Amino acid sequence: MNGISEILRIHSSLGTFWWILLGLFFVIYIVLDGADLGAGVFSLMLQNENDRAAVMASMAGTWDANETWLVVAGGVIFGAFPLVYGATFNYLMIPLMFALWGIISRAVAFEFHVHAKGSKAFWGKMFGLGSLVAAFFAGVALGATLLGFPMSKGNAQGIQVANDPFANTVPHFSGNALSFLSPFSIWTGIAAVIAGGLAGTLYLCARFKQDDPIYQKAYAWATTFSYLALVAVVITLVWSYAIMPDAAKWTGSGWFGWLILLLAILFSAFRMMMAHAAHRDFPALLWCGAIVVLMWGGMWATNFPYIVPQTWTIAAGANPANDLAILTLFMTGFVPVMIMYNAYQIWVFRHRLTHLAGYESH
Repeated sequence: MNGISEILRIHSSLGTFWWILLGLFFVIYIVLDGADLGAGVFSLMLQNENDRAAVMASMAGTWDANETWLVVAGGVIFGAFPLVYGATFNYLMIPLMFALWGIISRAVAFEFHVHAKGSKAFWGKMFGLGSLVAAFFAGVALGATLLGFPMSKGNAQGIQVANDPFANTVPHFSGNALSFLSPFSIWTGIAAVIAGGLAGTLYLCARFKQDDPIYQKAYAWATTFSYLALVAVVITLVWSYAIMPDAAKWTGSGWFGWLILLLAILFSAFRMMMAHAAHRDFPALLWCGAIVVLMWGGMWATNFPYIVPQTWTIAAGANPANDLAILTLFMTGFVPVMIMYNAYQIWVFRHRLTHLAGYESH
């Protein structure tokens, strides 16, 4: 009996460990590639094709490494939470398909734009459109996930099987291809585009010289996006509290901790806007990242012990303890290496650009 208890304890600990790492991988991706996606969305507002090329050049050395974190997060779900992986790609097949199309379109546009002759404008627009589609449908997928997956026990159609004692114990996806659609998931898609626009314009302010035309346009739009993002956050929080059962934690017995988190988010937003107003561009971008980290951490903690709200707990969705132990042994060491590589890459490409980069690099 003690042996079984020890195995369950190890399984719970390893599952929680990988749940924390999964949240870390997602938030690193959102902070890094969210800025790239937002910059791509902003590029649609530029009329000059060379300006759009300069925006692409500003992230030419880092965009692919930023997207690696999404691949790693997907690998963690597959390796550590396979049942969640299977349900996710049933429930979110359509939004994930469009998000993937957007990411692929961006990648193709990066490579084709630099070599194109008569089709540069087309690939420039594909870069912006792919960024918009990826951001919107990623937000839709997140909103749909927060509402939980439609699951039932039985076979894939949810039909109970009377003569098989094991057939009714494993949950199956019981919805349809459009189950992800709801007013809330559509809204979170719109909010994701707004948040990406803010991160992207702050990123461009940090990447371009302050007397450059692209900087001036990005600076003006960053101010607009900051107010839109503030409204979007308020709407999302109120709506989430109204429809998500776990959001009751915010005003429950631990309300003081959630209040501290809210104050930290408001403080970070204030510092971001003050830094932006003073043209301290890199600090403004860092404070924006801090807001994302705080909000994502709050959402992740709100859902605990669920990995998918009201659908899969961490323990129920995790692989057996021996599989998690092997995954931990062989994969955890890569995490600090990836973080150091990303940090070094950002350091190498830290210098500011001008719109003239569009003529040389893309």
